[in-house]
Amino acid sequence: MMPAEEGKGSPKARNRRVHMANERTFLAWVRTSIGIMAFGFVVEKFSLFVRQISFILGRDSAPPLRGYSPLPGIVLIGLGAVMGALAFIRYLIVAKQIDEDAYRPSSLLSVLLALSFFAIGTFLVLSLLHTL
Repeated sequence: MMPAEEGKGSPKARNRRVHMANERTFLAWVRTSIGIMAFGFVVEKFSLFVRQISFILGRDSAPPLRGYSPLPGIVLIGLGAVMGALAFIRYLIVAKQIDEDAYRPSSLLSVLLALSFFAIGTFLVLSLLHTL
């Protein structure tokens, strides 16, 4: 049996598989960025909901509600959008590296994802502590 026939396929087929893996990774990053943007949207709309409930309950003359700022939601939406753009750029760079057979891993998106989860967790903890 020749080395090319040992179940590995032709170089062109292996290259296609690597490109498809790159595309699946890109789509996973896109799903993650959409999830972060959706969470940011929910956070921002929740602050609007709290203000409306305050108005309905007749507390509109009270000082503005602290802790329910739309700013964290807007930041999360922006973070998700930036993450999606960086994922696309990474996809293009990796595709070029695959074609040139010179792949070099990068951890930028992983660090950004970890920071975003840290930001989400911090926001949730602070929000829950504020309600105590």
